[in-house]
Amino acid sequence: MTKKQKKSLVRIIISFVVLVAEMIFFKVSGLDIGVWELAFFLIPYLIIGYDILRKAFLGIIHLQFFDESFLMTVATIGAFATGEYAEGTAVMLFYQVGELFQSCAVSKSRKSISELMDIRPDYANIEDESGNLVQVDPEEVAVGTVITVKAGEKIPLDGTVVSGSSTVDTSALTGESVPRDVCEGGEVISGCVNLTGVLKIKVSKEFGQSTVSKILELVENSQEKKSKSENFISRFARVYTPAVVVGALILAIIPPLVTDMDFGKWVYRAMTFLVISCPCALVISIPLSFFSGIGGASKVGVLIKGGNYLEALASTEVVVFDKTGTLTKGSFNVTAIHTDKMNEAELLETATLAECYSDHPISLSLKRAYGKKCDSSRVEKVDEIAGHGVKAIIDGRTVLAGNMKLMKAENIEGAHECHRAGTAVHVAVNGIYMGHIIISDELKDGAKEAMEKLRAIGVHKTVMLTGDDHRVGEQCAKALGIDEYHAELLPADKVDCVEKLLAEKSPKKSLIFVGDGINDAPVLTRADIGIAMGAMGSDAAIEAADVVLMDDDPRKIPLAIKISEKTAAIVRENIIFALGIKLLTLVLGALGIANMWAAVFADVGVSVIAILNAMRAMSIKE
Repeated sequence: MTKKQKKSLVRIIISFVVLVAEMIFFKVSGLDIGVWELAFFLIPYLIIGYDILRKAFLGIIHLQFFDESFLMTVATIGAFATGEYAEGTAVMLFYQVGELFQSCAVSKSRKSISELMDIRPDYANIEDESGNLVQVDPEEVAVGTVITVKAGEKIPLDGTVVSGSSTVDTSALTGESVPRDVCEGGEVISGCVNLTGVLKIKVSKEFGQSTVSKILELVENSQEKKSKSENFISRFARVYTPAVVVGALILAIIPPLVTDMDFGKWVYRAMTFLVISCPCALVISIPLSFFSGIGGASKVGVLIKGGNYLEALASTEVVVFDKTGTLTKGSFNVTAIHTDKMNEAELLETATLAECYSDHPISLSLKRAYGKKCDSSRVEKVDEIAGHGVKAIIDGRTVLAGNMKLMKAENIEGAHECHRAGTAVHVAVNGIYMGHIIISDELKDGAKEAMEKLRAIGVHKTVMLTGDDHRVGEQCAKALGIDEYHAELLPADKVDCVEKLLAEKSPKKSLIFVGDGINDAPVLTRADIGIAMGAMGSDAAIEAADVVLMDDDPRKIPLAIKISEKTAAIVRENIIFALGIKLLTLVLGALGIANMWAAVFADVGVSVIAILNAMRAMSIKE
């Protein structure tokens, strides 16, 4: 609890004790001391309400008086004017209880987002000329500088590990509790905490472009983009509040003129009407619901840039995916070895030796699968044949390793295309075909599960767009259970596909595009909602996107939709509940059936219940 909240709580307690003591005293004693009774009740009233009176007074001076403070001030002063001193004080007291409750609720909903602010690094360690570590501002560190991060320190800037190995805690960014191992050559992002060893990191981005800086900027700007519901409530309150003030004036003046009822009774009913009509529940709970939803999403590593995007996610009908780096890992690996005359280990060894002098991604994939150091002394001669492969002398034998073009050019019999999708490395020794190795991009863990969950929550269609050939696209779509795929696309073709899908979807539904590459930025912008992979995604994709997945896990997409749907449901519940109770109590108040105590429930009670309901958005999980 903040200092301000504690001070407010003390005022509430003091005012409550004094009010109850005075009510008991006057009830038991039966004293009727006229104006002195008013003076006694003004003590707890001013203790609890002086700040509300001040706000109302300043609002009147600035001609901005149609707000909650004005309504509470008029209503309570009206209650005092009709001799209902205890009720007037109680209304102000319980209104402040509601305000305190609201303040605590907002503080709690901000907590998960404010925790993100803790990822901002305080310093970076660099070595001076004497070899000593000096702490400097991360904003002053240039790209290419080598920084040192000791165990327990935050990684202040994005970069590549040039020395050391460690485990890093990424939970503040990704929501994942399991630490990740990093070693020399590995990429690290700012905002993570180095847990064990000392790391030397070569900075790849200046602080303003680093991951931590981008995240903080997204979080700080998230509340500027309001949802349709929030904008509706803001417009509603601007019309509603003046309308109920006019309604209260009519209720206080017109009926006494046309009936013989006491003027004071109608003033009391008008004051009750004002208390009931206070729009606190709506004005507080709707923005709080969206803020809580955004906070809850950030806890699981999903950054949503505004309430409008959170609301749009709830009406998702079509989800479109890029393939490489989004549904697949984006790193090529050996996925199959098919042999004719050699066993698998020999075929892999022969192909790896033939490619041992190359740094091509295909060669690197073979070396990773081989898992041993290449004995280059066994390789006598290597000739690279552009667009075909390599020809090498290994252990005195002539080895060919490459594509089908190479096999045909060298008249190798028995060479054949593989049924598996991917890049095939065909191997022949001394003119005899030995088999082939398939190298392909692997599916991400959880990609298939993400598709199943999307269908389970009611997404009508899943689509995959890829620049790969049709065989690769077809195999990937079939393995994941994707409804529709389009292959061999250029970036402009992807935009055209999304345009067509947008025209086909229902008017009030949303289309999501999920991508990670710089070529996905135009499509991310064109879709109703763009989702970018934050850990491995490009800066351009993250800038263009409306939602960022900090750990690149596609399973977070159905979770984000689920959070948005629950948040939207909570908003609807609060609107229906608050308006329903208020309309009912307004009618009862106008008829004289509901008194000030009922008005307090209709205002403060409904607000508290709506706030409690809004807070549920903070803890929505799978």
